[in-house]
Amino acid sequence: MTKTSRIQLFDSWAEHYDPAAASAEDDFPFAGYELILDQVISLADVRPAMRILDLGIGTGNLAARFLRNGCLVWGIDFSAQMLAQTRAQLPQVNLVQADLLDEWPLDAQEPFDRVVSAYVFHEFDLETKVNLLKRIATRYLVPGGSILIADIAFPTIFVRAEASRRLADCWDEDEHYWAADETIAVGEQAGLQVSYKQLSSCGGVFVFTIKEAG
Repeated sequence: MTKTSRIQLFDSWAEHYDPAAASAEDDFPFAGYELILDQVISLADVRPAMRILDLGIGTGNLAARFLRNGCLVWGIDFSAQMLAQTRAQLPQVNLVQADLLDEWPLDAQEPFDRVVSAYVFHEFDLETKVNLLKRIATRYLVPGGSILIADIAFPTIFVRAEASRRLADCWDEDEHYWAADETIAVGEQAGLQVSYKQLSSCGGVFVFTIKEAG
């Protein structure tokens, strides 16, 4: 799928994304959706005035949780219609339209305490994921900061393969669902410390930090 067609697809989803996620709370790919977003807040150890960057902010479901905790939030998305939904609901958020794989025209002058994302990174293959995570960790995080990714994910490659057979009717072969075991291995080879928590049959939260020297 081309970049233009992906943008058009997400633009068309903007008005229907929230109801779709809510109605599929017990089904693939959104099983445990609300619990998983809540877990990002818990793992982020949020405090008032923390600086948060939400990648692929969509309609703002994750960003809203950080705002309720007194955080300062920036958001990036390539879909103008998704950003319009967020702007209407969360006018406090600093929004930027950009593709995550391109340079980001952020007006933030300081790095972020946490960089977060929900149900976005499965658009990218593992190599692209890890390269993007390294770029974020080195350019956009404060020392000791972390990246938290909520997404469609499975604990192992084997479990993911089993799920692809069981869910063949709704499995998207063009998407790149996470397997925690391969992600931890590749991420740590790239200098990232990785932890993972499975929270539903098909979703969980990764936490990435820069691996300490030695």
